Amino acid sequence: MGEKTLANRLYPRLNGDELLTADRNFYSFDAWGRAARTGAALLWRAPTGLRLPVVKVLPDGTYLAVLVNPAIRGPRRERILAAARAGAELDPDDAQLVRVVEYDVPDRDGGGTGELIVLLTTITDPGSARADELASAYHQRWEEETSNDQLKTHLRGPGRVLRSRLPDLVHQEIWAWLIVHHAISVLISRAAEAADLDPDRVSFTRVLRIVRRTATGTAAIPPSRVD
Repeated sequence: MGEKTLANRLYPRLNGDELLTADRNFYSFDAWGRAARTGAALLWRAPTGLRLPVVKVLPDGTYLAVLVNPAIRGPRRERILAAARAGAELDPDDAQLVRVVEYDVPDRDGGGTGELIVLLTTITDPGSARADELASAYHQRWEEETSNDQLKTHLRGPGRVLRSRLPDLVHQEIWAWLIVHHAISVLISRAAEAADLDPDRVSFTRVLRIVRRTATGTAAIPPSRVD
């Protein structure tokens, strides 16, 4: 099952006080609308080639744009754009007003050139979230990829597959990996808090080695010695 299909199951579970970040692979007009209807704030990267007609340029350099249902074309699309520029309320099934944040990441590909990042957000008021705050929040999304690396490459081991062959046991084994990863992450967070450090500065692999040594020593107690 693909990521987009799985994500569609999560959108109804969003809460109004949450911010959902997503990369450009997840955008579609329907997915955006489904997530936005929950009342949660959205901050998604725009896919390449998405048309973003400008409605209004804001004082902080960001701008308001309209996401139009791709099924709507021709004169009806133009009427929707005109209504948005006039400040009229839009039917969310037809179009949605968004704020667009653009910024460059210098030398991202190592060739001496920058990459333009285009973000879409439901937070249309710059007073509620500055452009640099939104860019920083999207940057934090990449920590999810770091967690995947920790779980799949370091904790499980490169190239290693799940041992289980039955569906129920596969689920059990996956949950076991996730629980262990969560426990190590909590340990890192508590240690970082005690030392007044950013948890990102604590090496996951070094903590993993410490935990493995400790667990091995504890497991050496003969079961018969335990009451």
